[in-house]
Formats: sequence, structure tokens, C-alpha cells
Amino acid sequence: MRDLDSLFEALKKSAFRRRFRLGARELAYLHEKGLPEVTAHARDLIDKRLAPEAPPNDGKQTPFRGHPVFIAQHATATCCRTCLAKWHGIGAGKALDEAERQHVVGAIGRWLREEAKREGEQRKAARQGELQF
Repeated sequence: MRDLDSLFEALKKSAFRRRFRLGARELAYLHEKGLPEVTAHARDLIDKRLAPEAPPNDGKQTPFRGHPVFIAQHATATCCRTCLAKWHGIGAGKALDEAERQHVVGAIGRWLREEAKREGEQRKAARQGELQF
């Protein structure tokens, strides 16, 4: 399993992975529910959609919008077993064990924290720009 620091450095180099951002609706949901609850949603979604030995519709099971976790999954390459193998070094063909599940949820949670921080910094910069003469 790849450590998260090296994973996030590699993800920064992928034009496809870098393009994912939370929209206004997903950011509002994240702020309303809070990171702990959204992370719990991530764990539930991973347990149901990604962790089984042979996930149904693998490669197509993760929507591209509608929930912050879905967007985070694409941004962190935790959207399907093929991406998990390529980016995280977690092979397909067996159910994810507890450490692998925690790794996936950890990657999603880290991306959500970083995305919320980035969005907050952008809002702060915009407010400061409005005050400049």
C-alpha cells in the first residue's frame, strides 16, 4: 500500500485527478454535515461499493457528482479497484481488509480537508481583494 504523502504528490501530477473540485452544493453539504459525518459516509460507501472481492459494476460504481465523497474518490483514485491497484498498490480480486479500508477512507478524508481549506483560503482572498482600493 502506498503511503498517502507519496500518493498525494503523484496525484498532483495527474491532470485528470487535479481537475476534481467540490462544487457549491457539495461544499455546503460538507460544511453542514461536518467532516466526521462525511467521513463516516465515506466508510459506508467504501464498505458497500469498493471493499467486496468483486464489486458490482466495478469501474462504473462511483458517480462523478452528487456527494463530496464521490468527487473525492475520483480525485484520490479510490473510485474503483483498477484505480486502487494502479495508484495505491491495493490489488483486485480480494476483499479489502481493515487496513486497506482505513487507507482509502484516510485518503478521501485528507482530500476533503485540503479541499475545504483551499476553498476557505479562496474566499478569504476574495474578501481581502474586495477591501483593497
